[in-house]
Amino acid sequence: MDVFSDLIRGVRAHGSLFGSSTLSPPWSLHFVDGASLTLCTVLTGAGWIVPEHHPPERLGVRETIVVRGPATFTFVDELGTRAEPIVCGEDCATPEHGGTRHRLGWHDSGEGTGDNDGATTLIVGAYPVRGEISRRLLDALPVVLRVDAGGTSDAVLDQLAAEVALDIPGQQVVLDRLLDWMLVCTLREWLDRPGGHPPAWWTAQRDPVVGEALRLLHSEPAAPWTVSRLARRSGVSRSTLAKRFADLVGEPPLAYLARWRMTLAADLLVEQTSSTVAHIARTVGYADPFAFSAAFKRIRGTNPSEFRRTAEVGVRAP
Repeated sequence: MDVFSDLIRGVRAHGSLFGSSTLSPPWSLHFVDGASLTLCTVLTGAGWIVPEHHPPERLGVRETIVVRGPATFTFVDELGTRAEPIVCGEDCATPEHGGTRHRLGWHDSGEGTGDNDGATTLIVGAYPVRGEISRRLLDALPVVLRVDAGGTSDAVLDQLAAEVALDIPGQQVVLDRLLDWMLVCTLREWLDRPGGHPPAWWTAQRDPVVGEALRLLHSEPAAPWTVSRLARRSGVSRSTLAKRFADLVGEPPLAYLARWRMTLAADLLVEQTSSTVAHIARTVGYADPFAFSAAFKRIRGTNPSEFRRTAEVGVRAP
């Protein structure tokens, strides 16, 4: 598994289509959930995304903006709009208001009249991101990122446009998966943008040697890796791998592996509450639970049991 696939696998839409509505000005929609990631794309028309504590961004037809939480944001027809903000969150979508097609407080202009000229059709998908694995992806993203029209996501937008016009069984599942696809295309285009500064793990994946080594570490994190064994599997000498890996990733291979194992372990400690620390240690490649605990504390700043207790308190907190 490549690094990006590993980091994004926990980022999934699930009933998260906040809106697919045709809007006539003036409008002001205030998204208050502060989701970890919120994707906004316009099928027709245009508007302005106004993130909290961030300059406004114009969003034109087939352009996409991703907002990183917990900041909230507003979508308006124009800056300084006279429209009263409508608060939108997960309660915007209620079964009594028609499920995925109609959103509480949203106006489908021209519905039943066929008059949608000049209206804006907005799609918004929110992604809750939990766990340490996906957190590494969030840490590489700015508060607001945008991707212009005309990229690889256009094909997804065609599918989204067709699906939101329907009202049939299974629609939410299809929309969720299309939104997942849309997010992956958007992030890939942003990370590959000319003049950008992507994280080291993104560019290192393209290197034939280091990319292979990263795939091996992510596919088999519990394997008894040494630099020699990793170099042999990657088809180069030990010294070549060690230098190229450190140059491209910014740390030696086994240091990267140790941090990645602790990231995996952190999520397992929270998700597998019935598993012992010793079991989780073996799962991420440590036969000795004491060595695992020492490594976890060195990298995470706390021992595994304390980390688990703190996480459980955080889950129970209102």
